[in-house]
Amino acid sequence: MHCGAGCGNRFPRRYNRAMSALTLEPANYAEIHARLTARTWSVCCLCAAWCDVCTAFRERFDQLAVQHPDKVLLWIDIEDRADLMEEFDVENFPTLLIQHGDGIVFYGTIEPDAAGVNRLIAAQTRDDGAGKTPARQHALRAKLAALLQPVLPAAS
Repeated sequence: MHCGAGCGNRFPRRYNRAMSALTLEPANYAEIHARLTARTWSVCCLCAAWCDVCTAFRERFDQLAVQHPDKVLLWIDIEDRADLMEEFDVENFPTLLIQHGDGIVFYGTIEPDAAGVNRLIAAQTRDDGAGKTPARQHALRAKLAALLQPVLPAAS
């Protein structure tokens, strides 16, 4: 379904694009690139299109984007983006990855409960660092940057 404004973007009418999680797909690369900085928190939901639990959780994940407008919430289909996910062992769905810069502070399977995920995001992204698991470095942010780089206009 298109947004109805003649823009050509495909997503259900009930989603306000400005308030939804972004799907990692070519149509969104420029926006994702613009929002990701070294200081940005990213919250990635790793799912698969065939997973009914993921499909049911998608709208709730979009609602979390409204509650966390200072973070980039990304919906990543691990089969569509296998090139980015090769180093991750996704054992079950949905799997959540919370990252700040190149440091991963949370990676694991979650219950598809928006209230619980909201509390997890809030706890892991607190400024005081309380309750965080130690960050581990990972190349996902660098891979995203390389993927998104071609969408930037050439420098004059």
